[in-house]
Amino acid sequence: MATPGVRRTNQSSQAKEPGKSNSLPLATRRIAAWAVEITLVVASGLVPFGIGAYANSRSDLDRSPLNPLLVQTERAIARPLALPVSYGTRNVASVTNFLWTIALLAPLTVSGWQLYLLAKTGSTLGKRQFGIKVVNDLGKPPGFKAVLVREGLGRWGLPTAIAYFLWRNSFLFPSLGGFTSLATIMLVLEATGFPWQQNRRALHDRLARTYTIDATKPFTSPHKDTKHQSPLSEPDEEAAIASIVLTPEDPSWEHSKVWQWTQQNPSQTLTAVALLSMSAVLALLVGTQIYIQAQQNQRVAEQRNSQQFLTLIKQLTPNSTATKDERQKAILAMGTINDPQVTQYLVNLLSKETNPILVETIQQALVTIGPNAMPDLKRMNQYLTGELDPARGSKALPRQVLQKQLQANQRVMNKILAVYNGQANGLDLSNINLGQNSSQQSSFNLVLDKTDLWGIRFKSANLSFGSFKGSRFRGGGEDGRWDTYDDWIADLTQARMTQANLTEANLSRVLMIRTDLSRAILNKANLSNARLTGANLSSAQLEGADLEGAVLENTSLTGADLSNAQLKDADLYAARLGRVIAIGTQLSFANLTKTDWQGADLTGAYLDHANLSNANLNATRLANAILRSANMENANLRNADLSLADLRGANLTGADFQGAILSPSKQDQAEQFVQIPAIGAKSAVVDGVDFTQVKNLDPRQIAYICTQGGIHPRCP
Repeated sequence: MATPGVRRTNQSSQAKEPGKSNSLPLATRRIAAWAVEITLVVASGLVPFGIGAYANSRSDLDRSPLNPLLVQTERAIARPLALPVSYGTRNVASVTNFLWTIALLAPLTVSGWQLYLLAKTGSTLGKRQFGIKVVNDLGKPPGFKAVLVREGLGRWGLPTAIAYFLWRNSFLFPSLGGFTSLATIMLVLEATGFPWQQNRRALHDRLARTYTIDATKPFTSPHKDTKHQSPLSEPDEEAAIASIVLTPEDPSWEHSKVWQWTQQNPSQTLTAVALLSMSAVLALLVGTQIYIQAQQNQRVAEQRNSQQFLTLIKQLTPNSTATKDERQKAILAMGTINDPQVTQYLVNLLSKETNPILVETIQQALVTIGPNAMPDLKRMNQYLTGELDPARGSKALPRQVLQKQLQANQRVMNKILAVYNGQANGLDLSNINLGQNSSQQSSFNLVLDKTDLWGIRFKSANLSFGSFKGSRFRGGGEDGRWDTYDDWIADLTQARMTQANLTEANLSRVLMIRTDLSRAILNKANLSNARLTGANLSSAQLEGADLEGAVLENTSLTGADLSNAQLKDADLYAARLGRVIAIGTQLSFANLTKTDWQGADLTGAYLDHANLSNANLNATRLANAILRSANMENANLRNADLSLADLRGANLTGADFQGAILSPSKQDQAEQFVQIPAIGAKSAVVDGVDFTQVKNLDPRQIAYICTQGGIHPRCP
């Protein structure tokens, strides 16, 4: 009688091993285990990323350029997902660099660890928790090869690829939410077994020849277990015997249907092979002949162009007896010849010709050639600019002659960019001179109003005094959609655009790192998400400009007009904003850490939730400004005018309020300040604001704070 008792005890202990998970259906437990696995991977990346983002918002941490590994990873991910990329230099907190690198590597480590456990033991933490195990035909752990096929190809590769194909070819593109939804649907359908399948076995298990089983129950291979099957009828027995004899467990190529057909039909097989071979040989012969003919035609065309070019040159030599009209016709004819020699010759001729009519004709011929003439024009432009440089020029020609030659070169480049509007994407015009020097008068004025200049490299170019009103420096790319990876974005890094007119220009996401935009006109320009790190915007006009999300770290905006500008979520870390006019400017959620606003006018500005820690707001006008929930830790507010400012919820720890105005002065202020209304028309709103750790409050300020509902230890 003892034996049955022991047996019951063992059975009960076995039943209790998986816990509550054993009461759930196997399909439900599989989904739950998969959710646990995904959660572990995602959490390993999100946790350090979130901590790094918080550290990056701190002002007391040193900053350094973003880790190149993170930059390259961002670009690699952005391309297939059609996401916009934050190009250029980005400075983040040093600890943020470390934490974000961990956020990149940790999910890879956790995923690798889970794959290792799955290959060696058949279970992960999630599967073990829910009593699930993955085995092969023999009931053993699947091994690394099967796991790579199961997870890499079956579970993630094929479902994600199908979702990606549907997304890219549907109206959902480029919405990342649409792709996420499609991928989730495909992954769930694949993991649970497609509803239209009879067996409902997951695709990844079929591909890897694995089985997801209940770990608490013994596994019997469906190919080998015949003990517990019900007796078969005679036809079923014959079918089973036939399947055993004719179909091996591991079918190979020799036993496939195709191989059997070829053995049974040798003549048809030979005919098919012969036809395929003949087709391949014929295609090769035809392709070779077409290629040879194309090369021959190209050589004939090049020879014809060269002969025509040499003939026209004879009419343009100094010793030629050709008339002016004949020379003009020869120059215009050159513009129609497709030969690299032509462009180089015309560019050189332009720098030597003195006859205004012929100069105009040469420019017309170069415009006919179009953007293909730009490389030679750029080379000549740089040469003439160097000759005009007093420190480098050889002074082989008088300065006036060189100036006229440069102006002729600049005009034709201006015309090509204007005529071929939007067709110069990818053109490299770095280090060219299309501007003016403020110290001298020039008869050339760069005018590219309402022109599409997207995708052009103007790196270190001189575009001073140029007019770009309504021009676009960014395009939608080949897919025609904005904010995707293939957007055509101009590069204005280190360009000189002093006093340039960029009114209503589209400079969204454009690179303008260390660009000189001093005294430039940018009223109502679109600079959202632009990269302006280290740029010079001193005395620039930015009234009504859109700078939302722009990066302006270490930028100089001294004396600029930012009235009614949009700077929400902008990054102005350590920017210089002395004497700025920022009336009604939107600066909500902006990073204004260590900014210098001394003497600025921020009347009516929106600074709610902005980070003003360690900012210098000395002698600034903040009347009627919205500072709700702003971080003003250690800010310098000496002599600042805070009348009518809303400070509710602001963090004022360590802020210096020496001489700050919380309400306008009145006669006999020493006796009557306590009579100011609680929330008067001329008083700062400080109700509930904690002034406990504020520096340099005088008795009047403390009395006012106490009467207005503020918090301070000296309040009664």
